[in-house]
Amino acid sequence: MLNHLKIRDFAIVASLELDFRAGFTVITGETGAGKSILMDALGLCLGDRAEAGLVRAGAERAEVSAGFDIRRHAEAQEWLRERELDGSPDDSQECWLRRTISADGRSRAWINGSPATLADVKALGEMLIDIHSQHEHQSLLKKDNHRALLDGCAGLTGDARTLAGLWQQWQRAAKELATLTREGDRQRERLDLVTHQLDELDKLGLAEGDYEKLEQEHDALANLGTLLQNGDSALDRLTENDSDNAARCVQQALKALEGERGRHPKLDVVAELLDSALIQIREGASSLRHYLDSLDADPARLTLLEDRLAAVHQLARKHRVPPAGLPELQAALATELAQLQRSQDLEALTREVAALEKNYQAAAAALRAARQKAATTLGTDVMARLTMLGMTNARFEVALSALEKPAAHGLDDIEFLISANPGQPLRPLAKVASGGELSRVSLAIQVVNAKHSPVPAMVFDEVDVGIGGGIAEVVGRLLRELGEYAQVFSITHQPQVAALGHQHLRVEKFVQDGHTSSRVRELAHDERIEEIARMSGGITITAETRKHAEAMLAGA
Repeated sequence: MLNHLKIRDFAIVASLELDFRAGFTVITGETGAGKSILMDALGLCLGDRAEAGLVRAGAERAEVSAGFDIRRHAEAQEWLRERELDGSPDDSQECWLRRTISADGRSRAWINGSPATLADVKALGEMLIDIHSQHEHQSLLKKDNHRALLDGCAGLTGDARTLAGLWQQWQRAAKELATLTREGDRQRERLDLVTHQLDELDKLGLAEGDYEKLEQEHDALANLGTLLQNGDSALDRLTENDSDNAARCVQQALKALEGERGRHPKLDVVAELLDSALIQIREGASSLRHYLDSLDADPARLTLLEDRLAAVHQLARKHRVPPAGLPELQAALATELAQLQRSQDLEALTREVAALEKNYQAAAAALRAARQKAATTLGTDVMARLTMLGMTNARFEVALSALEKPAAHGLDDIEFLISANPGQPLRPLAKVASGGELSRVSLAIQVVNAKHSPVPAMVFDEVDVGIGGGIAEVVGRLLRELGEYAQVFSITHQPQVAALGHQHLRVEKFVQDGHTSSRVRELAHDERIEEIARMSGGITITAETRKHAEAMLAGA
């Protein structure tokens, strides 16, 4: 459940901290007081799009944090553990989502203090809270949404996702089979070519990194004469020239300083450096001599290397790739050959397509049966709510009709049908329902869907628009009923709904030091009477409206 909401420098809210309780919480206030700001702030925590205009005027950045109690939410706990976002062991029962927006529009997100992507924030948010907006009834006009609603109410969303995966596997194999059937000759020609090319590369046997080693060894052998000549010249200058070499010059320098070292002690450092230089010259000369002696002119090896490099260059030109790229080409051709050989096995591919289709059909048939059962249950549940909402003569049905051909989502077309008045046939919702009727149907479906939702907290944002009188009270009782086993929030203008909340928050707008701000207060019992009286009676609150408000609270 949602425990805390902290808002700073967001829209017209300077600073706000709210603590929520379980059950049914109502949020009221004058139009324009900032009730929608609460939803925008919560939506931002849940991954909604950030805009610079949401930052309070004059502030550097806006910040919103939401704290959730997840001690009974095993799915959310597991999700956090898998991503190492579960925080310290002491905080494992609480989850914090945090979001900031800078004045230039940049935003950042955190989960339990760790930086997070918006995709992760959205995925986690969908597990923690569900927001039903006043515009949600418009989605009922789109038939594609009916299937998702039915699956959601019946807990079949995962089965539908699995079926879509089976569909994709089947269609991929079927497409491959169709291509083979249609382009068999061309693929056989390609198979022959790839087999020949791969045979040439296999015979060459050039592994990753071999080309560079070949070039290096060839360069060394090809330039061996020059290397020996330059090496001998270097040895001459180091130690082997009897009349003039580096070692002898250093020795002579040391001898020249020998007589002066007693009178000038600082020359000892110079002498030590020259001694070290002499040692290094002799060691360097010795290492160079050993290396030159180890070199062996091998004309046969040089010829072999030249022939191999020529073969490499020839194949590289043939395939239009760099010589060093031949091993990568060989691997790609091997992969293609395996695919072509598999594709050439028409009989095996046909069996595979048939098996994949059988798997899909079995899963689709099971999903169809589950949907048919769920459609009856959903129709009955929605009808019961419609009756409560004053549509006593309405009929509602979830119709399933067979598709002409299978689809990723199954074998059936799913559509909500309604008859609002006696004697009228059931017709698609979009063609029959008026605005008020559509609002009631939407609310009935949302309430039914919410009762089946695994999400522990839900927000109903002015879903009672267009509904009043006794029906508004029914709406409130439906939401209060949900609040008995889930945390429910309702932003409402209806006093009948407000009177039924377990917790009542009022949003107020005020001006301070020339700046407009919004604040939220939890109302005590007497304050609730005043607020409900205001919602019922308009500008002037009379003793009669107060008495009526008190009676509504007493009847909750």
